[in-house]
Amino acid sequence: MTDALELARDLIRCPSVTPEEGGALTCLEGALKPLGFTCHRLTFSDDDTPDVENLYARYGTEGPVFCFAGHTDVVPVGDADAWAFDPFGAEIHDGYLYGRGAVDMKTAIACMAEASARVIADGIDGSIAFLITGDEEGPAINGTVKVLDWMAENGERIDACLVGEPTNPMVLGEMAKIGRRGSFSGHLVVTGQQGHVAYPHLADNPLPRLVKMLDNIAGLQLDGGTDHFQPSNLEITTIDVGNAASNVIPARGEARFNVRYNTEQDAAGLEAKIRAACDSVGGYYTLTVRNSGDPFLTAPGDLTAMLEAAIGSELKVDPDLSTTGGTSDARFIKNACPVVEFGLISQTMHKVDECCAVENIPKLTAIYERVLRSFFSGT
Repeated sequence: MTDALELARDLIRCPSVTPEEGGALTCLEGALKPLGFTCHRLTFSDDDTPDVENLYARYGTEGPVFCFAGHTDVVPVGDADAWAFDPFGAEIHDGYLYGRGAVDMKTAIACMAEASARVIADGIDGSIAFLITGDEEGPAINGTVKVLDWMAENGERIDACLVGEPTNPMVLGEMAKIGRRGSFSGHLVVTGQQGHVAYPHLADNPLPRLVKMLDNIAGLQLDGGTDHFQPSNLEITTIDVGNAASNVIPARGEARFNVRYNTEQDAAGLEAKIRAACDSVGGYYTLTVRNSGDPFLTAPGDLTAMLEAAIGSELKVDPDLSTTGGTSDARFIKNACPVVEFGLISQTMHKVDECCAVENIPKLTAIYERVLRSFFSGT
């Protein structure tokens, strides 16, 4: 029988900093194959980004198919000397498992594997799949989105999905994610003509126009939110001129911003509103935009009810079904099937001394097991 704690420690010991596989997918494959999973190692490439390895594994050949999804890649450790424990040592101290990925999200993957082993041992009518990427913490180009394309090309269909991202702010069970906001980024460049500050009539200062444009953009009233989403929010993240001289009018100024938006907005509409705000100022500018993920909502239904019931049964709490936080690979999976997210407590993710309480590992495993059993029993 797969042991979640020991598998989590084995995974954490793999230095799988994006885009390196670091042995993590090999480790997971070694745990799933003995359970009867057929494993596909999928490497995808892109001209501008590093190659990335991914894993798609499936137990069973018939539907319905329940999919566990997540990532074995982790963010860099930062200052290794600031860690109290080896970031890839998977040490246990005072009831906590330490290491990069302990929370985000190797331990959750290990819990998924043990939960699957328990259910498989009793027999199931259907299939269990694992969609595990090595490109969630990176640009997310050669990861989940391309695995989903491969699945579609090869007739692999999934009916429901649970992503093991750390969703709980402070206490295990207090929050599950049933949707995410979209993320829309912009790069605004306003150009003029460089000159001497004493002779402004011989120059064209772009900065007053840039400031006015940014004021218009920041003042946009997008929406008031919905029943499941907070209001869409635009934040200016940087303003850059690159002018070290106080007596020179610069030739250009630029700024970047990001919009986290709900289902009341879409990328095309956001771009139109922002361009209109800039056009009202006048002058030459360029605006480059990138939409890295659309908002989505898994409406409360069978999948959310199964997760709520599992959390309630194991932890005696009613989780908040939330759409807060950043983006995750659920933004891609939602195009294939209903998807929810539930994992460990998020307090230490991406931090020095990332860790999770060992006592929460069997609890999370039991919740995943209950969800699986409910899915295959239809209750």
